[in-house]
Amino acid sequence: MKTTKILTLFFSLFIAMEFSVIDAFAQFYPEKIFAPDFYTYKGDEYRSASGKPGPKYWQNQADYRIQASFDTLNYNLEGIVEIRYQNNSPDKLDQLWLQLDQNNTLASTRGNRIQAPIAAVDARKGYLISSVKIERNGEWVDASYLIEDTRMQIRLAAHPLKSGEQLKLSIKYAYTLQKQGGGGRSGYLDTKNGKIFEFSYWYPRLCVYDDYYGWNTLPFMGSGEMYLDYGNIDFSITAPAGALVVATGDLINKEEVLTEKTLARLAKAQESDATVMIRSASELKEGLTKNKRGTVTWHFNMKNTRDVAWALSSAFIWDAARINLPDGKTALAQSVYPIESTTDSIAWPRSTEMIKASVEHYSKKWFAFPYPVATSVAGPVGGMEFPGMAFNGYQAKPYIMYLLASHEIGHTWFPMIVGSNERRYPFMDEGFNTFLNILAQEEFNDGEFAPKRDGEYAPGGGHPADEIVKVIAESGEANTLMTPPDAMDRKYVHPLAYFKSAFGLVLLRDVILGPERFDYAFRQYIHNWAYKHPQPADFFRSIENGAGEDLSWFWRAWYYHNWQLDQAIKGVSYVNGEPKNGVIITVENKQQMAMPILARIKESNGTVHNFTVPVEIWQRGADATFNVSTQSKIISVELDPEHKIPDIDRSNNSWK
Repeated sequence: MKTTKILTLFFSLFIAMEFSVIDAFAQFYPEKIFAPDFYTYKGDEYRSASGKPGPKYWQNQADYRIQASFDTLNYNLEGIVEIRYQNNSPDKLDQLWLQLDQNNTLASTRGNRIQAPIAAVDARKGYLISSVKIERNGEWVDASYLIEDTRMQIRLAAHPLKSGEQLKLSIKYAYTLQKQGGGGRSGYLDTKNGKIFEFSYWYPRLCVYDDYYGWNTLPFMGSGEMYLDYGNIDFSITAPAGALVVATGDLINKEEVLTEKTLARLAKAQESDATVMIRSASELKEGLTKNKRGTVTWHFNMKNTRDVAWALSSAFIWDAARINLPDGKTALAQSVYPIESTTDSIAWPRSTEMIKASVEHYSKKWFAFPYPVATSVAGPVGGMEFPGMAFNGYQAKPYIMYLLASHEIGHTWFPMIVGSNERRYPFMDEGFNTFLNILAQEEFNDGEFAPKRDGEYAPGGGHPADEIVKVIAESGEANTLMTPPDAMDRKYVHPLAYFKSAFGLVLLRDVILGPERFDYAFRQYIHNWAYKHPQPADFFRSIENGAGEDLSWFWRAWYYHNWQLDQAIKGVSYVNGEPKNGVIITVENKQQMAMPILARIKESNGTVHNFTVPVEIWQRGADATFNVSTQSKIISVELDPEHKIPDIDRSNNSWK
């Protein structure tokens, strides 16, 4: 027997055993799921009870100016970052905290010591900080600081930063780019025409100080991603002449850097709905920078952003097209990829088409894309997001290419526009974005790649509702949507943060609220929290207020717990024994999760009844009894005939 078959058999037996144990001991307690007082705090002047930012909501701002250079021979990046930090909080800050995520490559950091408490030291890994200064009275003075793990603390006790004031920091730093660095979110790749270098988490960044936790200093351990303040980032990259640099934001010195032929093609692409080739495979030996020798400095600027990233290579083929946005505005979709990504089985020549369609869909349905360019980069990183930019695997075939293009650029909305805390609540970005992808995938090219399937948990076109029960059963109560990603068993991060979170929104939209009410409330949430920092309760309150429903039962069961659902037909009888008097149906709830009852009744006269019993019926107990008007004998009764809800045992859903 092959290993995969053995594992499949073991998993099937495990799930069967798990369900049998659950079924043997499970019982429905209405008082648990419908308990009052779900919210632990009332609305205040910072965060309204309606789910909106309050009248005195505040957040701090971090503006960056970065000058960096990269040596492609020894993989060394050197930079100076100047940060202007504005304290908009009502508090006096006697310290600042910064993220040093490149230190994640050090064996001494806690994320690595969990796996290997004793490991060899490699001096070429992590940040080398050579200078940290604060501007005081117009002069730069040495700062008092401490580096611990992946964080830096700057101590301001003698000169605290008062409410409404700002300060400037200057940090001189360097690090060696690892082949798989930054928690696997940066690195380099060899191709026949040169290396591709991808840079993320590449400069010291301020931690968020907010009204919920104060300083958010969870260390970077690999699974948790970003939580950053917004600001304007101006950055310059000095690299060898002839290579192409693409980055988030606007290339503001393109006339100085690019050849006239390249500029002309870019201008054509900005007016074209069809993809325009800017640098073809046959032109890879031609330089696209005006300067043919030495180095070239690329100058980018991005406004109102959490972060910036970039990529560099002499091997990039480059194409682009216009993105059509609401209100007549436009942006540019562009893709860069090596010649290895152009074989018949690989879909990178369609990347720009996919990026363009995705951005247009999300902009029309939810919130307009705010940046000048959306970029997809083929390289060593299999899939990673930044504001308006994605690093995607260079060997992606058509279906995976669309999944990557749609998902990674979709992160521009979550968490780049709606700035949730990925270190604590990945369901608010990964899951919400995956939900956006489901609708976009249905629309793209008349459903060419629809329906969306989320990896191993929806294989072979099965019903997602039937697949999610496996996720819930296996992950258990120790791993819920509210569990921080670094506290989860890593194998559950994707099934929960992506799949379960997204399917929760599908349940809200398709079963509980309906598309019209859900879309309105969800769109309100996006607009109210654009460029701000929502917490989970802000999302819960937003949907409740926008849709006009108390959904605390759903938040409690789906987000705070991994409760299961099992609705079973318990009894079917005619009123006074006569079919013409109607039928009495009793459904039992055998698990702790509750959902509306979706039912279909077929009569012998050909009449079919499809109806929904509201979830409130379960407030009365584990048995739900209701009447249905009928005229003839009942042929069958079936619960959830379209498999919309995650029922763990469908053998008790039918009566004939």
